Amino acid sequence: MASKADRLLFRRRLFNDVFGTTRQRCTSGGVMVRARLEGVDDQLQKLLDVNMDEVQPRRRAREAFKEIQLGIDHILFRMPHGKLKIEEAYEVNSRGLEIFTKSWLPGSSDPPKGVICFCHGYGDTCTFFFEGTARKLASCGYGVFAMDYPGFGLSEGLHGYIPSFDQLVSDVVEHYSKIKERPEFRSLPSFLLGQSMGGAVALKVHLKQPDAWSGAILLAPMCKIADDVTPSWLVTQFLIGVANFLPKTKLVPQKDLAEMAFRDPKKVPLARYNVIAYKDKPRLRTAVELLKTTQEIEKRLEEVSLPLLILHGEADVVTDPSVSKELYEKARSPDKTLKLYKDACHALLEGEMDEVIIQVLNDIISWLDRHTSEKIKVGSPVIYYL
Repeated sequence: MASKADRLLFRRRLFNDVFGTTRQRCTSGGVMVRARLEGVDDQLQKLLDVNMDEVQPRRRAREAFKEIQLGIDHILFRMPHGKLKIEEAYEVNSRGLEIFTKSWLPGSSDPPKGVICFCHGYGDTCTFFFEGTARKLASCGYGVFAMDYPGFGLSEGLHGYIPSFDQLVSDVVEHYSKIKERPEFRSLPSFLLGQSMGGAVALKVHLKQPDAWSGAILLAPMCKIADDVTPSWLVTQFLIGVANFLPKTKLVPQKDLAEMAFRDPKKVPLARYNVIAYKDKPRLRTAVELLKTTQEIEKRLEEVSLPLLILHGEADVVTDPSVSKELYEKARSPDKTLKLYKDACHALLEGEMDEVIIQVLNDIISWLDRHTSEKIKVGSPVIYYL
């Protein structure tokens, strides 16, 4: 039996592991005080410093900042685009939750080449950086659709809380199935576009609907969380136990993901303009659900059967690029491509040098164009090191 001194040492180590690895944040009266954004006055700053656990403060902040967001100096917002039909809406799903949705369609009267359904990442929404990506894809002839998951962005739900990853996937399936069933899109090829945690969402959607999609594009997919951002085994076991009693508590240690995910130092401050993205410590149940999901996906890679384009930075320390390689090797689809970008980090479309971002976008569009052509033939699996 351990001595009293050993037990005290164990508790001290556990406490330090859980609470000692995160950056302290200033609070005033229990309200988050965020770093001031450049060019933001006191009145706008107050919108950011309120508690955003509920959706209404997030919606007020986004409304106030949406023009500021589009005006930041980032390649995604500098790229020219054609005339587009852009719509935003709120839809109540079968669980009674109001879900924010957005679409970008080509401005011409011709039907789109295909339908792209976006699954965003954990620290993201569909109303900031993805706006630039969606405009580019729509300008190339694709109908692009996106939604904020419950608890994320502008959708109802406790901010950053995932009580069940399977339920989140069901919410995504419900929304995108309605889009694909619309008469004007029913006959078009449809593709999943998943980024980071959204890659795990896309894979789970496919596993739930194995014959429903024409292909998937996965950017740094969360098939496994990298060791550098995963708590130790000891801390993980502790957190799993506590999650049963305090599932909504913000307790899980986390490093600054923007600094880890962005390679271009000039773009790191721009991530802060995603003002409604979840930036606090992960909630206990959320962390447990993400861990369980990655463990499940690792075990089911052989079941992935749809055409795949997997894109990953070789220097990614947020999601593990080795598991993207494993997905490429184990997926039973004969039509699969893996592109690994030398020295690139996690945020391939947001945090890389401009030339890399353009390269990634061109790779996506080229793959989509090939897979929407009537002349496409399934070829041998391909792996690229760029």
